[in-house]
Amino acid sequence: MITLYHCVSARSFRPLWMLEELGLPYELVMLPFPPRVAAASFLEANPLGTVPLMLDGTSRMTESAAICQYLCERGGPTPLRVAPEEEAYGAFLNYLHFGEATLTFPQTLVLRYTRLEPAERRQPAVANDYTRWFLSRLRSLEPVLSASEYLCAGRFTAADVSVGYALLLARHLGLADRFTPAVGRYWNRLQQREGYLKALQAQHDAALAQGVSPTPAPDVLV
Repeated sequence: MITLYHCVSARSFRPLWMLEELGLPYELVMLPFPPRVAAASFLEANPLGTVPLMLDGTSRMTESAAICQYLCERGGPTPLRVAPEEEAYGAFLNYLHFGEATLTFPQTLVLRYTRLEPAERRQPAVANDYTRWFLSRLRSLEPVLSASEYLCAGRFTAADVSVGYALLLARHLGLADRFTPAVGRYWNRLQQREGYLKALQAQHDAALAQGVSPTPAPDVLV
């Protein structure tokens, strides 16, 4: 049984979404945020004190995009995976990691300098710079999504889960109204997927059952 440690709407939402898309059984362990402070015993499981942490047998993983790729390989034949022999394999890997390394990274700095730091240490200019950085990189998807409903291989894949989480984070930051037209339509499509809706419901139900707030704290997403 896969065990996923998760905070509401944190990066660990990527593997949760993947698990629901794949229909794999799993145990969802909800943590208050930040777990390294609010659930100190979690440090015994993950000294980083971060989510996600996914356990599968002897495998222990903490990187959300890597977990998505792992689940594609371990979850049996699935259209979420793009195989090396497919023409879109390179694009698949690129977008899978683009979602985290290129899109989520600048947003964490926006969060830090608008919400996490004490008032006297907040830096609106830095936050504005990284907001522009995020939006400029997001715009690179506009021609791709103008020509196709999904990022690669002509179908929904794990790469869309990775990038889709970055769009969820952008919504929490109030940036969704600044998406370009095709990106906005893409985000609307993703939100209608059964796997996405099931993941939202799963985290809500598990949070309530385990005594954790089902609403993300302002800083939970980092």
